Amino acid sequence: MYQIVSKAVVGLLCLLVLAAPALAQGIYGDYVESRSADVYTGPCFANGEVGLTGNEATMAWHVRKGEWNGVALDGLGVVAVTRASATLGDPYHNPYPAQSILIVDAKASDIQRQALISFARAMGGRLLENVLRVHIASISMQVGEGHEHGSTSMRAGNLVEIHTRALNDKDHYCGNEVTYYPPLTELNHAMPVVAVSNEYSGHDLGVEWKIFNKRSAFVGTFSRELPLISEVR
Repeated sequence: MYQIVSKAVVGLLCLLVLAAPALAQGIYGDYVESRSADVYTGPCFANGEVGLTGNEATMAWHVRKGEWNGVALDGLGVVAVTRASATLGDPYHNPYPAQSILIVDAKASDIQRQALISFARAMGGRLLENVLRVHIASISMQVGEGHEHGSTSMRAGNLVEIHTRALNDKDHYCGNEVTYYPPLTELNHAMPVVAVSNEYSGHDLGVEWKIFNKRSAFVGTFSRELPLISEVR
């Protein structure tokens, strides 16, 4: 009797395993984004910038742990800098086509660099369809926790540097500020912050910038879970 029950249980478990998705690849980490227009603002300020600025953005991902396309990316980073055709987030004008560059972590191997490029393009979507050049550089990102939540420092070689801090009462200029524009990528948590400094010193996009003390950034976290096999047929 015991053997019959055991065989039945084992058989049921096998069926459940075959019917369920295969074990997923997971990837998660930290994210910082900075734009050339305020993302946390009131309509009066936003209307003064739309069509005039906000075409540029920097997006940076730091992988805490995980893999992409079967390649482990623990501790590595990738940065995208983009210049669009209109203010990013403006619902009345088309920001495409956009031109971008990617910066991949110098610590990565060749196969990891290719995985980082694939990951960034998947996360950036149409903004990263037209990548003009891929740079290899040292990338660092420090994310504040506890009372330093919202404070982030990110550097990518000599090309990009971003420092952020949390918003405070002095950052409410007109009293009706909201998160006017959402982040440019899928996140599981995001908060608007002040870009104490946002600098890009490259030549590929035909423009450089140094922007200080602007409510133009997000910090957050991302995660993706990628089933290897969606179902067994």
